[in-house]
Amino acid sequence: MKGVAPELVTGDSVTIGRRRYPVMQVGQIITGQDRRDFTSGEVVRAVTRLGFTCHRHPEAAPAGDPTPFQAASAMLGGTASPEA
Repeated sequence: MKGVAPELVTGDSVTIGRRRYPVMQVGQIITGQDRRDFTSGEVVRAVTRLGFTCHRHPEAAPAGDPTPFQAASAMLGGTASPEA
């Protein structure tokens, strides 16, 4: 995967080196086949057997962390929400 920029991760991913790649991108590059020719589950199983670390979904921010809007509002003494 050297020299290959990772695409945006929206589903399953695999860590190669210090980067996280979508499993479908890895499968396409490794096999040279079209992404429609295999499933993400097949790629996850294959690269896991090769010793790579796979992740089921992109990591999201913890639910307890305030958004930048909420943090700024709290600093200004407000209680407004972005929906208001």
